[in-house]
Amino acid sequence: MKIVTPKQMCRLEEQSEKLGVSKRQLMKNAGRKLAELIDSYCRNEAKLIPEECSVVFLAGTGNNGGDCYAAADILLYKGYKLTIIHIGGLPKTPLAQEMLSILPRERITFIEGFRSGNVEAAIEAAELDYMTIQPRSAETSDDSREHNPLDDLLIAEKKRMGLIKGAVVGAQVIVDGVFGTGFHGELDKDTMGIFGIGSGAYRIAVDIPSGGDSASGSISAGIFKADETMTFGFIKTGMSQFPLKKYCGRITVADIGIPQEALKILGGERQYHRIERNFLAFYPPKRERDAHKGEFGKVLVIAGSSSMRGAAAFAILGALRSGAGLVRLASVEKCIDTASVLAPEATFIELDSDDYGYMLYDSSREPLAEAMDKADAIVIGCGMGVTPDTVELTKYVTSTAKCPVIIDADGINCIVQDIDILTKKNSDIIITPHMGEMARLLRCDVPMIADKRFIVAERYAAQYGITVVLKGAGTIVADSNRVAVNHTGNAGMSVGGSGDILAGIIGAAVAQDCGVFDGVCAGVYMHGLAGDAAAARLGMEAMLPRDIISSLPEAFSLLKEKKNNMTV
Repeated sequence: MKIVTPKQMCRLEEQSEKLGVSKRQLMKNAGRKLAELIDSYCRNEAKLIPEECSVVFLAGTGNNGGDCYAAADILLYKGYKLTIIHIGGLPKTPLAQEMLSILPRERITFIEGFRSGNVEAAIEAAELDYMTIQPRSAETSDDSREHNPLDDLLIAEKKRMGLIKGAVVGAQVIVDGVFGTGFHGELDKDTMGIFGIGSGAYRIAVDIPSGGDSASGSISAGIFKADETMTFGFIKTGMSQFPLKKYCGRITVADIGIPQEALKILGGERQYHRIERNFLAFYPPKRERDAHKGEFGKVLVIAGSSSMRGAAAFAILGALRSGAGLVRLASVEKCIDTASVLAPEATFIELDSDDYGYMLYDSSREPLAEAMDKADAIVIGCGMGVTPDTVELTKYVTSTAKCPVIIDADGINCIVQDIDILTKKNSDIIITPHMGEMARLLRCDVPMIADKRFIVAERYAAQYGITVVLKGAGTIVADSNRVAVNHTGNAGMSVGGSGDILAGIIGAAVAQDCGVFDGVCAGVYMHGLAGDAAAARLGMEAMLPRDIISSLPEAFSLLKEKKNNMTV
């Protein structure tokens, strides 16, 4: 599924207009789709007839508000009770103003969801909280106290807030059309207050929940929490990332009539997509009846140490369970002793170790050189440790390997020690950092990575000409020209060892001649799909990384089942 940045979406809308589909028509189409969603929810899920259903639109001053007005125009004639609360002021864009102007105002309740300048000035001057102002009782005559215009102003303000609260609390559906994809920064206190009014209504966000950054996925305090987000045209990049994704609820993509030809305008730009099952038509490769092990890739795993044996075992098991024809582990004796019991299907190359159980460099070069020549993909780093010798090993492998190299875990930490490792590569390099490792690579804090995951992955991939797999919820795969976002996986995979399995799965996919970028995407997707299968069987709290490995057969079955359905 294609996804776009907010800037790309703006260009697509501009190009649509040049191709004969006006922005006005796009807005009308968006309003129609939004109205259909609301109508469907009320009739089919809430089991209400329109006359029993109150819909409240929170309309901003831009075109998101215009989408709300366009939807209201349709719902009104179906019999729905409609309230429009203007947030921030009346519409400012010509299109939104036009859509508002065609609404019959006598049949819709309109409420100002913003304070007037006079009220703001009065509250500031009086240094009072208008919510503490008490209205004069009916028994109190005007002569008994001096008439106070300030009191009247603040009482009217309190009444306005009461109308807003009453409308929100009594609604069956609340529609957020306050801010669109251009939002950045923080929500104001008044808007947060309205969003925070308690209600049992179904909450729908228009295009994106207000308070979310549609480019990065970061959020403002007080963001609108939607049960469902209807986004127009394409999913925006930020909606694939947490924390924003959590506030989108169910995401529905509405076709609003952007011509297919308009996409050509993005041809020279970085392309974005979400990894879907139909994207993996090439994976796994078909196995003919007369196939043999040499046809499905040879994976060399350089990993493990005396104190971190499980990491190496997980990596080779991930590769074996993902269809690799031959898997070899190069490691120290104690690690091989453990891994050979857990994965007897693999073969092993014993390397010398230092007094602490880590691989040595000088004596390892010759056996590794021979193994590397025969490999179709190399995985290095899982549980390897960071020592002067493992740093040199990493440098040697990346500078001499003739096949793709997947660098994970301690292999990444070795790069941190000597960043020139990436500048002297001899083949395709894939790095698989989590945010902590990425922060170490960039010598920055983790929050800086979390707020700019797309930018970080894209720029690092472009700078070094590599493929970056930035792990986490919504894992990002980026090379110099493309970005793919994964949506499989769950929080139960947040356990040490899961990443080692992923490295092995990617190694197997790349070794099976799937191409580097496509193979990495396949590996990331299958890793998450297996994790989802494990969580469904065992629960996220109880599942272990080994359960991801044991769930890979189920994940492949799900993938094949989907393919079969697609061909019927």
